[in-house]
Parts: sequence; C-alpha cells; structure tokens
Amino acid sequence: MSGQSEEHREISAPRVSKFNVYIQGDLKHSHFTILTVHDLGCNHKSWEPFLQHESMVNITSRCAFIHVDIPGQEDSAPKLPADYTFPSMQSLGEDLVCVLDQLDVKNVVGLGEGAGANILARFAMVQPNRVLGVCLIHCTGTSAGFMESLKDKILGWKLEHIGMNPTAESYLVLHRFGSSDTFKAEFENANDKEELNGVLQSYQEALRSKINPHNLNNFVQSFMKRSNITDSIQKIKCPVLMVTGDQASFNHTVHTLYSAMSQKMDKGKIELLEVEGVANVLEERPEKLAESFLYFCQGIGVVGGVPMPRVSRTSSMDAEAGRAAMRNRSMSMEEADQPKGIYSTSPTHVGSPPKANIAE
Repeated sequence: MSGQSEEHREISAPRVSKFNVYIQGDLKHSHFTILTVHDLGCNHKSWEPFLQHESMVNITSRCAFIHVDIPGQEDSAPKLPADYTFPSMQSLGEDLVCVLDQLDVKNVVGLGEGAGANILARFAMVQPNRVLGVCLIHCTGTSAGFMESLKDKILGWKLEHIGMNPTAESYLVLHRFGSSDTFKAEFENANDKEELNGVLQSYQEALRSKINPHNLNNFVQSFMKRSNITDSIQKIKCPVLMVTGDQASFNHTVHTLYSAMSQKMDKGKIELLEVEGVANVLEERPEKLAESFLYFCQGIGVVGGVPMPRVSRTSSMDAEAGRAAMRNRSMSMEEADQPKGIYSTSPTHVGSPPKANIAE
C-alpha cells in the first residue's frame, strides 16, 4: 500500500481468540493512526486500491494504518476449528480495544466498510475515548429483517455444504455492489468501465479462489445475527462521517442510522456523503470519498496545512441539489422489514465547508 511494506501481527483477544493485524507505516512517529475493518467476502487487501489512489496521498503520507482481518477471512485461510465459536458483531467490536492496547496505540480514526463499519461503530460506542472520529461506509444499524434472514438460511447452507456457489456469490455482490446488473449498467456508461469491470471480476475471483467459504459463512452468520445499535447510537461521542452510494443495497438503512444519529447525537458531529449513480463509493468514486475523508480528518484536527482538492462549480451545484431530496430506490433484502418515510436532516461537515451528498 502506497509502497509501504506491512508488518503482520497476531493479537490475542478474549472472545475473538486472535486478530490477524497488518501494520502499515510507523505507529510511533506518524501524525495519527487509522484502524480499518473490512466487509463480508473481503479482508484487509480490499483497502489497497483506495489507499493507493492519488487522492489519498495527503492522508497516507501522514498516518499509519492498522488493518484488522476478521478471523478466518485472510487469503487462503485454513478452515476455522470445529470447536471455535465465531464471535458476534458486538464481541468483535468490543475486542478491537485489545489491538490498540497491545500495539500501544492511544487512539485511532476508524475506517470501516459494510459489516466492518458496523463493527467499528460498536467499538466507538464502547470505547469513546479511543476513537477520534469514524468513517462508516455503507453501515447499517438495524438488525436483519425477515427477508434477509430467510435468504441467509439458503446462503449459509450452500456455503457450508457446497462451497462458493452462484447463490452465495450473487448475495455478496448485491451486498457490496448493489447488484451485478446494476453495477454493470453503471460502468457501461462510465469512462473507466474497464477498471470498474475489473473490480467486480477481481472480487468474484477472490470469492471463488481465495476466501474460505466455511469461514466466510461464519462471518455472514454473525452479521445476520447482529443486534440493533440505533437505540443506543448516542454512545458514540466522536465525529462520524457516514458514506453511501444512492444505488447501494443498504442505502436505506444508512439513512435510517443517520436519522437516528441526528436525533440522538450532536448534529454538528455528523456528516453524510451520498454519491449519485453509484453503489460502491469506495470502488467507484474513490476520489469523492478521499476528498470528504480529508475534510473530515482536518475537521477532527489530525490533518492540517493541506491544500484542499479543487471542486468544480458543477459538482458544487449538483451537491446542493443532492441535499434537496432523497431518491426512491428498489428495496434491498433488508429494506423489506424497515419502516418507510425515513427522512434525513441536512448533513453538515465538521470543521469544514459542507461537502456532503456529492452528486456525480
């Protein structure tokens, strides 16, 4: 990542047993530290394209990273032992403090995607003094609805008895990219469609050949059994940057969580970045995410003296239009059980000019 080598460490934790952790940069002398947690069907390597993007250089040149792999999710991982009890999402979040303690890191900025974002939100709730700020990409705060749980039973059986299969692959693509059809339709009209097509193919190839299906099923099951965190979301005391694409499968639940935060937390500490026309902001619009993340890091005081990226007048006008209304979306698996009429108050950026809801 950014030409830096990684140091691999195994960190013991009471409920997780151990985390495989990959350290990038100098934890002792960097300006600050970013803690990352990945999504379903991924591991720490999924962050590489984003962190190597030229738009991230002002951040990566100043910080160190602690990349956490959820148990059994590393490439070519052996099957988890039969007597291993896979931790709940809450246990994963609570045990992250062991990583900081054993690496002698006082506090971090959190960066998580999907299931990893949910885990980091839990960590921020139980360890408010250890988190300076948290960026939650496609984060859901609700428990799984009936339709999601029903599809999960089929998915889990197939992963366990058949291995990676079209049903499981389709679910994971839907979870991370909206749907394969939607994603393909997006890059057909994109200037960088070859690159986007490569992203999808690379993810599918990793699912088929690198990720252990038994271990992945354990992670999926843990995610499906997640508890609702919206009722106690006010336990997060640090600034939060919520990120979603308007085509993301969990877009609706991101807004649900954002709405709960707006009601229960200091609104001046909450931001929402919603990018039009994409499902996976991390993969499809890394420059937009990097821009907002840089503003966010400046707002919490960990990055200073950096010239801000130039935003075109058209983008700024589109951003204002994006704030004006939420778009109708087809229901994802989880949305079937969620209340309708969810609203979102005007997003704000902490300590910086507003850059939320950037429209493309």
